[in-house]
Amino acid sequence: MTARATQILNNRGGRRGFARIAPFMGPAIIASIAYMDPGNFATNIQGGAQFGYALIWVILAANLMAMLIQNLSAKLGIATGKNLPEVIRERFPRPVVWFYWVQAELVAMATDLAEFLGAAVAIHLLTGLPLIWGAAITGVITFWLLTLQKRGFRPLEIAIGGFVLVIGSAYLVQFVLARPELASLGRGFVPSFQGVDSVYLAVGIIGATVMPHVIYLHSALTQGRVPTRTDEEKLRLSRLNRIDVYAAMGLAGLINMSMLAVAAATFHGKGIENAGDLETAYQTLTPLLGPAAAVAFAIALLASGLSSSAVGTMAGQVIMQGFVGFQIPLWLRRTITMLPAFIVIWLGLDPTATLVLSQVILSFGVPFALVPLLMFTARRDVMGVLVSKPWVNTLGWLFAGLIIALNIYLLWGAATGS
Repeated sequence: MTARATQILNNRGGRRGFARIAPFMGPAIIASIAYMDPGNFATNIQGGAQFGYALIWVILAANLMAMLIQNLSAKLGIATGKNLPEVIRERFPRPVVWFYWVQAELVAMATDLAEFLGAAVAIHLLTGLPLIWGAAITGVITFWLLTLQKRGFRPLEIAIGGFVLVIGSAYLVQFVLARPELASLGRGFVPSFQGVDSVYLAVGIIGATVMPHVIYLHSALTQGRVPTRTDEEKLRLSRLNRIDVYAAMGLAGLINMSMLAVAAATFHGKGIENAGDLETAYQTLTPLLGPAAAVAFAIALLASGLSSSAVGTMAGQVIMQGFVGFQIPLWLRRTITMLPAFIVIWLGLDPTATLVLSQVILSFGVPFALVPLLMFTARRDVMGVLVSKPWVNTLGWLFAGLIIALNIYLLWGAATGS
């Protein structure tokens, strides 16, 4: 696969169109799962139920930010042959690196908690099994997904791509059944707010969009995936990788917009309380749109939870190996990161509330991943020919400043209860 990709990269073999691009597609598909994980389900459904189509422009803006940030992470892996944690370990003081490792591990565990719980809730909704059994089944399936890594990067990329298609297909079914009002949907792309509550929810949507663990991971997915020997090859690979990012993040954006549009068409103005609660949304869909919509919702949630949980475990491995040069067996990491979800279920805590809390914890890790990414990608001694252009760097810092400010606002609101 690697030799063939190198030949195609250098325009040998006569491939044209998608056949030439296909060998370089995949890393962004894996990264895109973080942008449609169970946390996104909760915020998108709540946004549509409470404010109709008014916040769909927020999802569009968040995904444009994601495209730029994930592209920078991928370029770092191509330019340096290292992932972001490894570059931080090389260039930051040792105490700082150890601090980075601890906070990144906490962020990775919070990520996995949300995603694992989402899959367990979906199994409960589809089968009626207790949550604890749903968690056990989730653990078994994600173990299997992670074993695909032993066969190389392509089998896992195909599996994750399959889950993305399942999520997209499920929301296409719901979109058709919900029949959103297209004129109102179009007006939702005009930036506006409906009071303070809509501002706060918009902050939640954007603040939970850029996930720190997937910034670390994306650079690892591209490092050494296709060996490059010359600057020209790096530039060419970066251009092909950009197509991967735009396609994957564009699809993730469409799926997120569909989530909000379906919630707006189905729940808005119906006086349904707690529509952002995953179980409430599932139970309410059946009388409003029929059982097919409810089943499609649960299947999408299951695909999201399973795939994003596997990706979260992969990110945890990259974080540990990159920051401290240490690895543990994947099955052991999977077992350790499963434990918080089992504890939450055993204590009888509300899964959706815990999921939302995990998103707040995640926001702490955003600046720690974004700031060094922007610092390193602007340095020619790190990036070489792939150094960010001044306008890209400026836009990146504007996005980073906005995301960090919104996350601070989100944390402040959570702390004060406002």
